[in-house]
Amino acid sequence: MTSKVSSPTEQADEAVVGEQRKPPGTKDVRRLDRVIIRFAGDSGDGMQLTGDRFTSETASFGNDLSTLPNFPAEIRAPAGTLPGVSSFQLHFADHDILTPGDAPNVLVAMNPAALKANIADVPRGAEIIVNTDEFTKRAMQKVGYTTSPLEDGSLDGYNVHPVPLTTMTVEALKDFELSRKEAERSKNMFALGLLSWMYHRPTEGTEKFLKTKFAKKPDIAAANLAAFRAGWNFGETTEDFAVSYEVAPASKTFPTGTYRNISGNLALSYGLVAASRQADLPLYLGSYPITPASDILHELSKHKNFGVRTFQAEDEIAGIGAALGAAFGGSLAVTTTSGPGVALKSETIGLAVSLELPLLVIDIQRGGPSTGLPTKTEQADLLQAMYGRNGEAPVPIVAPRTPADCFDAAMEAARIALTYRTPVLLLSDGYLANGSEPWRIPEVDELPDLRVQFAQGPNHTLDDGTEVFWPYKRDPQTLARPWAVPGTPGLEHRIGGIEKQDGSGNISYDPANHDFMVRTRQAKIDGIDVPDLDVDDPSGSADTLVLGWGSTYGPITAAVRRLRNAGDRIAQAHLRHLNPFPRNLGAVLGRYDKVVIPEMNLGQLATLVRARYLVDAHSYNQVNGMPFKAEQLATALKEAIDG
Repeated sequence: MTSKVSSPTEQADEAVVGEQRKPPGTKDVRRLDRVIIRFAGDSGDGMQLTGDRFTSETASFGNDLSTLPNFPAEIRAPAGTLPGVSSFQLHFADHDILTPGDAPNVLVAMNPAALKANIADVPRGAEIIVNTDEFTKRAMQKVGYTTSPLEDGSLDGYNVHPVPLTTMTVEALKDFELSRKEAERSKNMFALGLLSWMYHRPTEGTEKFLKTKFAKKPDIAAANLAAFRAGWNFGETTEDFAVSYEVAPASKTFPTGTYRNISGNLALSYGLVAASRQADLPLYLGSYPITPASDILHELSKHKNFGVRTFQAEDEIAGIGAALGAAFGGSLAVTTTSGPGVALKSETIGLAVSLELPLLVIDIQRGGPSTGLPTKTEQADLLQAMYGRNGEAPVPIVAPRTPADCFDAAMEAARIALTYRTPVLLLSDGYLANGSEPWRIPEVDELPDLRVQFAQGPNHTLDDGTEVFWPYKRDPQTLARPWAVPGTPGLEHRIGGIEKQDGSGNISYDPANHDFMVRTRQAKIDGIDVPDLDVDDPSGSADTLVLGWGSTYGPITAAVRRLRNAGDRIAQAHLRHLNPFPRNLGAVLGRYDKVVIPEMNLGQLATLVRARYLVDAHSYNQVNGMPFKAEQLATALKEAIDG
């Protein structure tokens, strides 16, 4: 970018920028309605921290935002290689947005690998800030560059800003008693300072964060602060950045309230704590660390003051076994995992179905099969959640649609588990877990009352008049059995995985009883009260319905908006409850000539919809470890409308 060269006469007058006036001699400020920034570098360059800090300041400024962290599975992937590239994309705007954006307007590339891994996503005319210090011959050869892309003309279509980030960071920290290697580690803070200047981000929060994070290492805290401020000052003084940008707060987008930026896993953790408080039950988490679910274990371990107990088990089976034991003991019990862990937990989930105890099984889906792609997103565990147990073992399934929605989904899963005495599977995924967006903190009186009544005494009278406790005598409306806390006098009863006698709970091998119990457990799940499916069809005359579930909500909604703005008529509906389906789903599907179901799998919801409702639903599928792009979906949906 170049600044306008003004004559002395022109400089004497105040220059008008948008609706603002600026003093003479200062740089231009351009107003934008939205920006997409991607930070990219080695997995050891601190790109996730840089992106997280920029996001936090953006949230405090009041923009709507959506993020997409993307990083290798290895703790420290090979430096300077394409598989070792870590990136963080942030989309922020002065209006309501739904996705992290299709293509970045700004790419910050800390080395040749970061540039090569991401350049295909960057549109012509975009800004590229490159750390020239890392473009050595050896580093470029490592990723297949035979000539420097900074010199061979391959980047001529972009606004390239060559910045010696490493050298400038080391120079800024020369007065600190740090080795060169230690000083170089702060180059991400220099980049953050530069971008904070470019986009008028607040700085107080980051400075406070650095002081707190490195409170026990004041020299490191001071060095990072110095690098951050040096980056900001560089943007202010260099001629290469003649323009900065403003994106106004999205003040008209959000209802009145108190907001904070929140990731899906954090929202889910808060939802679990809130559910336990609303149920007046202690929260127990039995878990084994697994990407991308581990953050929930980390977060819940901080909240002992709310009656939360966390147990890091030796394996997945022990984790759910402990959680089921806690459910038997009267706790709101949770186990967290990802797809491979659900496979290991399947027998105990079946035991929970047989025992008819409330248990939340949180599956943060990732790419499979087996250990697959630990840090990439997918939503391919739906059929496992639906059928992945031996015998007829039906389980309700709930799926959040955005990071903030994970809070409400956790509350809903707890409601179902406690009301109907059943394990519930909650299907989030890596995109939701690690992504973030603004969340309105709810008032306590807005939360549902989840309190339950434990069994207190006998509930059945035998033919001889004796009053006894029957553990499998059911509520006539919910078909839930009573929840009897161990140690309550007179409520002793047998538990285990062998089939129970209806009512008494005694072991039973009777064929007729088994048939009855299987059908009763299924009827309990089928009878769960879930809201009808809402359909967004403004014209009321659309022929095509796009049906989604889970994290595809953002890309689908963004694509639908594009089509409607172009004059197309298309309806949209999004499922939260996948078992049981909303009662009106069949009627909704029957109103449309075409039904398109985009999924990050090979068509699992489409398979269920076709089988249940005999609808010729069309699948649109992607399994590359990344979320859909809005433009990609808009093109596919347009073809469906016109086809």
